Amino acid sequence: MNIGKTALLVVVLLAALVVWDGFYVLPEGKQAVVTQLGAPVGDSVTDAGPHFKMPIIQKVRYLEKRILIWDGKPNQVPTKDKTFIYIDTTARWRISDALTFMKAVRDETGAQAVLDDVLDSAVRAMVNRHNLVDIIRSSDWDAAQAGLEQDEDAGSLTLGRDKMAEMIFASASQVTPKYGIELADVMFKRVNYIETVRRKVYERMISERNRIASEKRSYGEGEKAEILGKLDRELKQVTSTAKREAEEIKGQADADAARIYSEAYNKDPEFYAFTQSLRAYKKAVGKNTKMVLSSDAEFYEYLDSK
Repeated sequence: MNIGKTALLVVVLLAALVVWDGFYVLPEGKQAVVTQLGAPVGDSVTDAGPHFKMPIIQKVRYLEKRILIWDGKPNQVPTKDKTFIYIDTTARWRISDALTFMKAVRDETGAQAVLDDVLDSAVRAMVNRHNLVDIIRSSDWDAAQAGLEQDEDAGSLTLGRDKMAEMIFASASQVTPKYGIELADVMFKRVNYIETVRRKVYERMISERNRIASEKRSYGEGEKAEILGKLDRELKQVTSTAKREAEEIKGQADADAARIYSEAYNKDPEFYAFTQSLRAYKKAVGKNTKMVLSSDAEFYEYLDSK
């Protein structure tokens, strides 16, 4: 009887132990590696849900299954044309083989250190083999579309920043699988000149923009001169036409006046002479005008007869 109770108690305890430490639940977005006495055993577990392991002697290490971010430290790197620049890169990666990952780097901190070595080396090697223009300009750069002239000092664009990033990704992707790591992409986050180079670049940019501004101003001045010249010609033409028409009208009026005077004179010369004298008096004699005339002056004729 005691033996039976003891056996039953042992079974219950074993069952409780199995329930308590024999099952684990793998959350979404995680993967797991079962270790026994610190060493990985079996394949990695990637399916979310409940799973079984040996109680007590086996432990579970959880690892990320999602995409992770690697941010490199900005490094000062010389280009092929001996220009020093700061390169700041970033990459996205994931744990592709959890078992290999644990054996090679153990955790994400170790993975970050490995990526530092692999990606920094790939970036440095790629930058060293290419000119500055390939790092600072995108692969689809077109000087003509940007309204600039091709910079002969900088050299011609052979790859561009985007193609270089793809080549760095391809180079590093050949190394990372042995650490259980899969790269998703590599990008240049920031490219900057060192201080001495930056001043020269700014001076060149200012000079280039001043040249473009000078061309625009020169073109504007030419357009202005053309418009003003056209306006002046049109003004002179309008003024000349107006003066000619005014002279024609004035001449016609003088002719009409002469004709009217002639007709009036022919009808009554005496009356015409009288009206002309009155007009002369009106023009000659003002409000405060004093005239001294002899009694036989012709100008005094009609005044004297009055």
